[in-house]
Amino acid sequence: MRRSVREASLGFCLLAAIASGLGLWFWLKGLSLGRQTWTMEASFQDAAGLAPRSPVSYRGVMVGSVQALRVSDREVVAELTITDPNLRLALPVVARVAPSSLLGGDAAVSLMSGGRPLGSAGPGPKQAGCDSRRMVCQHNRIPGVTAASFDTVTETMQRLLNEADRGQLVPQMVSATKSFEDTAVETRKLTRDGQLFVRDARQAVAQLNASMAKATPILNNLNAASVDAQRASRHASQLAARLDNPKLTADLQATLANARQLTNRWQAVGGDVQKLTGDPKVADNIRSVSHGLARFFDDLYPSNPEAVQQRSGGETARREAARAERLRADQERLAPRSRSSGGVAPPAPAPGSVRGL
Repeated sequence: MRRSVREASLGFCLLAAIASGLGLWFWLKGLSLGRQTWTMEASFQDAAGLAPRSPVSYRGVMVGSVQALRVSDREVVAELTITDPNLRLALPVVARVAPSSLLGGDAAVSLMSGGRPLGSAGPGPKQAGCDSRRMVCQHNRIPGVTAASFDTVTETMQRLLNEADRGQLVPQMVSATKSFEDTAVETRKLTRDGQLFVRDARQAVAQLNASMAKATPILNNLNAASVDAQRASRHASQLAARLDNPKLTADLQATLANARQLTNRWQAVGGDVQKLTGDPKVADNIRSVSHGLARFFDDLYPSNPEAVQQRSGGETARREAARAERLRADQERLAPRSRSSGGVAPPAPAPGSVRGL
């Protein structure tokens, strides 16, 4: 009895060990009993750190693992096993490989969907009616990218440093900094000069306003002159219109012809006058006539009335003196006749009186 109990206990222990080994093996293989899984593929140019059984997550939640890796000369293809049969990934979908930390470690695949979320209605990714134009279905391939890691960051920094060393970035940055400083100094000077310019501009505007105030009468005169010029131009237009008259043109031509004939006659007469004035006697007679006419017009229209009055008074006095002298001469001539007759001589007439006949 005791022997059968020990054998039964040993048998149960062996069965439990076998079951535990099978479960461990299924767990290591990523297999699970009672679950419906489906697969898809992701292609990478660089899958650094990725290995079978690496976790696959979607929005931070683990939804599967990497089943296998296939390497070719063009890409690395990872077969992903998704444990959720109802997971609907709307296209476009990208698989990103990222290490667990920046310093490295085991890599993981993160699924990122850029399409609009799909509802729960409709066939799933494993079903026959799955629409591969809208969602990821079983055995579909999606593109993959590699996230930044410490190695890639280091490589990028090294490449940037090499480019900076090759292009002499530090001296250029120093010169640029100096240029910025010079620009700041020039900007301050420009600001100061701009303030001075604004002040000068205000003074110039004030002077301009004063000049405009002084120029306003001139502008008014110019406006009046422009009005007069318009009027004169209108008169000139009217005169031009009148000059365009054929009759007036004919009259002007006749006038010019008469003037030409008169000029010719005057030239002929002028030659004769020159011949006459060449004679000295004729010149003296013309000069005498001119003096006589000048005295005549001076008597008629004297230019100095006082001098004319004095001259007339002097002439009157001379005439009176000449008359008195004639009277005395007459008296002296008649005196012997009166003495011889014994009579008394008649009294002398007063000056200025008229002697009776």
